[in-house]
Amino acid sequence: MLTSCHRILTGSIIISFFFTGCEQDAHPTENLPINGNDTDSVVTYDYTLHTVAQSERLWTGVAVSDEGRIFVNYPHWWPEEHISVAELTSSGKVAYPNQIWNTPESELSPKWYFVCVQSVYIDSENYLWILDPGDDPRRGIIDEAPKLIKVDLQSDKVIKRVYFDSTIAPPNSYLNDVRIDTERDYAYLTDSGLGAIITVDLTTKESRRLLADHSSTKADDITLSIEDRPWVRSDGSSIKVHSDGLALDLTGEYLYYQALTSRKLYRVPTEALCDTALSTRELSYKVEFVKASGASDAIEFGPDGNLYLTAIEHNAIRCLTPDGEVETIIQDKHLKWPDSFSITADGDIYVTTSQVHRGSNPTEPYGLFKLVPK
Repeated sequence: MLTSCHRILTGSIIISFFFTGCEQDAHPTENLPINGNDTDSVVTYDYTLHTVAQSERLWTGVAVSDEGRIFVNYPHWWPEEHISVAELTSSGKVAYPNQIWNTPESELSPKWYFVCVQSVYIDSENYLWILDPGDDPRRGIIDEAPKLIKVDLQSDKVIKRVYFDSTIAPPNSYLNDVRIDTERDYAYLTDSGLGAIITVDLTTKESRRLLADHSSTKADDITLSIEDRPWVRSDGSSIKVHSDGLALDLTGEYLYYQALTSRKLYRVPTEALCDTALSTRELSYKVEFVKASGASDAIEFGPDGNLYLTAIEHNAIRCLTPDGEVETIIQDKHLKWPDSFSITADGDIYVTTSQVHRGSNPTEPYGLFKLVPK
């Protein structure tokens, strides 16, 4: 999921929401050209794209529960935006877990309301996690605002809160994505503003900022090309987004991650991440380069053992197979900056589009899609 794009995007946008229902007619898959600026990819086109929902408001994350409940988040990149997390229902969107959490700048402490939610995630025990980097587009990171929230979907109540101080979420950081290791009772987060991996002991609520000086968490000196246009700032300089997407493998043995402005995928043993006795240097030796798999905003393992990757330079979804092959499983003109995944225990793949490269001028509504096997 993308980093603090309020520093990249300009202008304002008026946003609304349309729920279109599941399993609509599929979009015809577009066989767009695969450019040669990253790894070779086997083209299989095994899926078609079905629209689940659309929004005129920019969203990033999606989380689908075991029961099929769908949650999305809207980062607070424009002052007009209020709802940060919503459940999508047949009658529209509902602020989640309640309106109080979704009322910014209330009389409450920012510990008790969402400032800028960047991601939502369903863990293997069917709990919803909400990551708020606490980054206000006008004021930067607000004291006491960066937090990780756990919600019980049976009661729709917040049951755990973890707060991050400036040693974990320093100025110019941006806590971006989260994965939950239910075996170790740990959370792993990326910081895409400065580049780092954050570990959280969910029992003690102790957090550590790791690999903050390691090349694997940093953007490369490259310029991404999105829809045949260089993704650059107004002065022509490349946009650098650091460690962004992350995924736990099915055994929980490795955490995979990569910077957004990069085409390189890395992994590190979770045992090493959780070992407080390891020095910074010792941990750095545990990092492994996996593959040049292309620029991705989100990565996630499916129950089939494939690592799915959003291919933002190709309007596509790829997967890294257990055999180490990279396959393009779908490419479609409507996958404009595929942003975030939710993959269910049954293997259903959901993905959002955020059109980040379009700034405040999207060419179509932001999409939530389901990939359906042919």
